[in-house]
Amino acid sequence: MQEFTKRLAILEEDFLKLFEKMKIDEKLREIKALEVEVAEPDIWKNVELATQKNQELARLQEEVQPYELLRVQIRDLEELIEISDNSLKEEISQQISAMEKELENLKKSLRFQGPYDNNGAILRITAGAGGTEAMDWASMLERMYLRFFEQKKFKTVCLERVAGEEAGIKTVVYEISGVNVYGWLKSEHGVHRLVRLSPFNANNLRQTSFALVEILPVIKADTDVQIDEKDLRIDVYHAGGHGGQSVNTTNSAVRITHIPTNTVVAIQNERSQLQNKEKAMEILRGKLVQMQLEQHAETISELRAGESAGWGQQIRNYVLQPYKLVKDTRTGYEETDPEAVLDGKIEGFIDAYLEN
Repeated sequence: MQEFTKRLAILEEDFLKLFEKMKIDEKLREIKALEVEVAEPDIWKNVELATQKNQELARLQEEVQPYELLRVQIRDLEELIEISDNSLKEEISQQISAMEKELENLKKSLRFQGPYDNNGAILRITAGAGGTEAMDWASMLERMYLRFFEQKKFKTVCLERVAGEEAGIKTVVYEISGVNVYGWLKSEHGVHRLVRLSPFNANNLRQTSFALVEILPVIKADTDVQIDEKDLRIDVYHAGGHGGQSVNTTNSAVRITHIPTNTVVAIQNERSQLQNKEKAMEILRGKLVQMQLEQHAETISELRAGESAGWGQQIRNYVLQPYKLVKDTRTGYEETDPEAVLDGKIEGFIDAYLEN
């Protein structure tokens, strides 16, 4: 049992270092304070504040839960080693190996130290030029990301979805929440290129399609990103729809333009003009922050129009014909099974980007 005691001691030492680096004790204190706040009946007099507090509480609880669980497992195994005989050697070895693997997964959290890495994210996919073929490619990317979100247990809300006339999508917007969501997804921001034999081409010729994937941090509070009101133009227009009881027939759709950068956000999927305006402002803040990161600007007022990556940065090629390969143009990381990648196996690309 001496070998196991030594392995477990090393594991516990590494765990405690990570526990301290990730400030888990501080987050546990935040959780206790938030639990007291949300338990107060008066907090619901301000529904928006109460919702934000509950969401922050849920995020922190989700973040610390694996650390708390591993701490209990280490303690329980220490006790088991003290009282066990050789008949449990295999079981103890397996438990330690599982905990070592879990600790390695937790260590990945150290990569998420950016100012917005622990925020939620907005995913926006837009089909490029190429008609139905490009729209189909955009829907393939949508499916790929939704599969990945399922694997990571991220929560998704579809904010807007515009279907293509024949197939696929023109554009789709999702809000994603969970632990370190923006940190996980920021590497996906850019143009994605597909090469394949087109099912929409009568001659079945090889065709290249493009789609723009935008990853924006969710920034709900005005205090986090200062936008001058005089720099905004807000237009209200009639929301489109297919009819039926659920369609809001008032002028509820909202388009907000940030005049200095000519950045436009339009939302018509919510039920009221106020909801649409709040969601559009949330997305606009994320867009401007993304531009700020790309342009290395210190403030929003320093941003310059037309200088974000947009359609200019091709980050990944997905080749299905004449050979099979998915390759990231920034890191050189590649996978030879495009079908698996398009089924959500993208963590290798994300890991390579974060480590790079």
